[in-house]
Amino acid sequence: MRRFGSNPRSLHTGIRRRREEPARPSGTSLMQLMWLASPALPIGGFSYSECLEAAVDSTRVTTESEASEWLLNQLDLTLARGDLAVLAKAIPAWQRNNHSRIAELNAWVLQTRESSELRAQAEQMGRSLVEWLRNHTTARVTQIDTLAALQPTYPMAFALAASAVQAPLRDCLLTYAFGWAENMVQAAIKSVPLGQSAGQRILSALTAEIPAAVAHALSLADSERQAFSPMLAILSAQHEVQYSRLFRS
Repeated sequence: MRRFGSNPRSLHTGIRRRREEPARPSGTSLMQLMWLASPALPIGGFSYSECLEAAVDSTRVTTESEASEWLLNQLDLTLARGDLAVLAKAIPAWQRNNHSRIAELNAWVLQTRESSELRAQAEQMGRSLVEWLRNHTTARVTQIDTLAALQPTYPMAFALAASAVQAPLRDCLLTYAFGWAENMVQAAIKSVPLGQSAGQRILSALTAEIPAAVAHALSLADSERQAFSPMLAILSAQHEVQYSRLFRS
């Protein structure tokens, strides 16, 4: 039976032409971004709470609603104005092979971590992602070596990995933010503690706000980028000497 008004020859030709067409890069790019956002990526993100554990210990966060509000504030006040804003500049810099710009942005990340454990987190996750890239097939060896020589931070290593994916810049920032959100929700579940359903509700709230946070980060000039979160710095210093803890930050 003939369908859609096609004759067998034209239908066969259409199928053959579709088979000969190169695969669209969008599917591969999407999978690469999903890979970078995965909690299974072996970079140690699961071992950090970014001061949430200290907030729980000091009774600032004791319920689902408080955990949700805490993480939403962190998304808006630190991630959007700091790491995401850095990524917005670093990914194009990697694509242009602007190594002096990369060194400048990496130094900014190192200098603006407000405690030893937060800086250690940025460095450890950065080194781990660099090693992952060495066993992957995206970034060039020369780029990896350039970053490895800079005392690499996680945002800059992520920027290198994302730059090789050739996905839209906004999608790369959304990926970074969602990966952060998943890790932080798991930290909340373990430290408050909360159930899985509560965690999913918090993740839903964060996911709803991530696009606006990314849009804000993309709009910031270098002079508008910020790393100012006094309470996180205080809690991080307290967490470093906390008697009992599950997380490294």
